[in-house]
Amino acid sequence: MAKLYYGKDADLEILKGRTIAVIGYGNQGSAQAQNMRDSGLDVIIGSAGGNGGKRAEKEGFEVLPIAMAAKKADIIHILIPDEVQADVYKRDIRQNLDEGNALMFSHGFNIRFRCIIPPKNVDVIMVAPKGPGILVRQTYLDGFGTPALIAVEQNYTKNAKKTVLALAKALGATRAGVLETTFREETETDLFGEQVDLCGGSTELIKASFDTLVNAGYQPELAYFETLHELKLITDLIQKGGMEYMWTCVSNTAEYGGRTRGKRIIDNNVRKNMKVILKEIRSGKFANEWINEHKTGMKNLNKMRKQDKELQIEKVGARLRRMFVKRE
Repeated sequence: MAKLYYGKDADLEILKGRTIAVIGYGNQGSAQAQNMRDSGLDVIIGSAGGNGGKRAEKEGFEVLPIAMAAKKADIIHILIPDEVQADVYKRDIRQNLDEGNALMFSHGFNIRFRCIIPPKNVDVIMVAPKGPGILVRQTYLDGFGTPALIAVEQNYTKNAKKTVLALAKALGATRAGVLETTFREETETDLFGEQVDLCGGSTELIKASFDTLVNAGYQPELAYFETLHELKLITDLIQKGGMEYMWTCVSNTAEYGGRTRGKRIIDNNVRKNMKVILKEIRSGKFANEWINEHKTGMKNLNKMRKQDKELQIEKVGARLRRMFVKRE
C-alpha cells in the first residue's frame, strides 16, 4: 500500500535561508516558482533568455543566466524539456554545484536513463505534480493543491526526504497528498501511460474509430461527435467517480454494449503490444530512440506533426468546435 504524506509531515523551516533556482519558466516552471515564492521561499529563475525569462522578470522574479542561477542557488530545480536537460546540465549546471546542494526534477527521465550523472556529494530529489502547470497554480490559489509524487535518488545530506517534502508543501501538493515513489518507477510508468493510454493509445483509437465510421459512409461531423467530442464527457465521469461510476451515468444500452464489446477492441494482441512497449521503456530502447531523434533534428516527429494536421478529423473538428463558442 502506497504511503501518502500531507502538510503535517512536512516543515518549511528546513528551507529557511536556502535559495531555489528554477531552471526554465514554462508551463511547470512558472507555476511551481510562483507557488514556492507565495509560500515564502527564496526563488530565482535561471533562463537562457527568450520569452520565459522576460515573463519571469515582469512577474517580479530575479532572472539570471542559468550558470549564474545554479551557482547562486542551494537547490537547482530543472524544469526545461527532457531532451535539452542533459546538454544544459553539462554546460551550465554541473560545474556550479557545491557540496550539499540539491538537484531537483519533476520527471525522472534524465536520471533514470543516465543522461545526467550527478556528483556523489549532492542530493538528487523529485517532486512531480500530477497535473499541468495551470492546474498546479490554480489549485494553489484556490487554497488546495495538485497531488504529487516525491522521490529521493541520492541522499548525501541525510535530509533529502525532509527537503523534498518541504518543497512539495511549498507547491501546495501536501494539501492534496503526495505519494512516495522512485525515479525509476515514476519515469517508467509516466512514459508507459503517455504512450499506451493517455496520448498515444487514445489518439490512435479516436482516429481509427473516426475512419471506420467515415469509410462506412457516415457523415464526418457525426463521426467526430461520437468518437472524439463525447470522449471528454466520459473521461470526466471516470475521473470524478471511477469507471463503475461512469457506467451508472450512461444508458443501459451503452453499458451493455461497452462492457461486452470493449474487450474485443483491447484484446490479447493489444495487451501483448503493451508489454512490448513497456519492455522497450524499461530497457532504455525508447530513451535512446528519443535522444537520437532530438539530436538529428526531430525529422520523424516533425513529419508526423505535419501529416496529422492534414487529417480529416482535425479539419472537421476545427469547424465543429466553433459551434461551442458563444455568439452574441
